[in-house]
Amino acid sequence: MSLFLPKLECKKDIDEVIKGVAEKVVVLRFGRDEDSVCLQLDEILSKTAHDLSNMASIYIIDVDKSHIYTRYFDISYIPSIVFFFNGQHMKVDYGSPDHTKFVGSFKNKQDFMDLIEVIYRGAMRGKMIVKSPIDPRNMTKYDLLYHGI
Repeated sequence: MSLFLPKLECKKDIDEVIKGVAEKVVVLRFGRDEDSVCLQLDEILSKTAHDLSNMASIYIIDVDKSHIYTRYFDISYIPSIVFFFNGQHMKVDYGSPDHTKFVGSFKNKQDFMDLIEVIYRGAMRGKMIVKSPIDPRNMTKYDLLYHGI
């Protein structure tokens, strides 16, 4: 499914998208094309890309090709999604300790669309962190791993 979404291969491309897309939420999906959960998420992202085209631009990043951003955002679990708006990293309170990224897949496309709308509306009001509209029962549960502590 990720063939329908643009892929970013190198740091320069990722930087250009983050800095260059104005007045839209930039959605960066980190993962692998052959992973089954990534494919499930890619299907949801590709089905909603057209409906959200006024609010969001969605991109796919392979964790094996973008080591700098994978390390920077501490992508330990895939798929992970990171959000930006006008070059600023948008954080979302999912009710978990990590507000920097969404980990896992969405249960349905409406959850993703609701999340993008909340991020977009919050960003337009100048907020850098918003509260997730997704029902906690639909959230993927995971434990944070701290290496070297």
